[in-house]
Amino acid sequence: MTEQNQLPSNDNDASDADLYRLRLFITGASPNSTRAITNLKDICETYLKDNYELEIIDVYQQPSIAQTEQIIALPLLVKKAPGMERRLIGDMSDIDKVLRGLGIATDN
Repeated sequence: MTEQNQLPSNDNDASDADLYRLRLFITGASPNSTRAITNLKDICETYLKDNYELEIIDVYQQPSIAQTEQIIALPLLVKKAPGMERRLIGDMSDIDKVLRGLGIATDN
């Protein structure tokens, strides 16, 4: 299962540098995987609207990708860009923790 939300093509390379490139590794339709997908989509649509690519990878369907990424726990979110790669494990229900992991400042 792969899903990508992409910005419309434009010639502005500066905005592409700030595009969040996310990979969510899941295990089929397990309850934790389903929650992680729902929670992450909500977070992305709320805080990163039109500024992210989300690739959802089912390790049962694509085990070679999981092996390449050296996955040790699932669900796992890998932020590839912008900035340093970050990894978050769990169902993404702790919004503040996910936002911190993505490097998104909140006004709390």
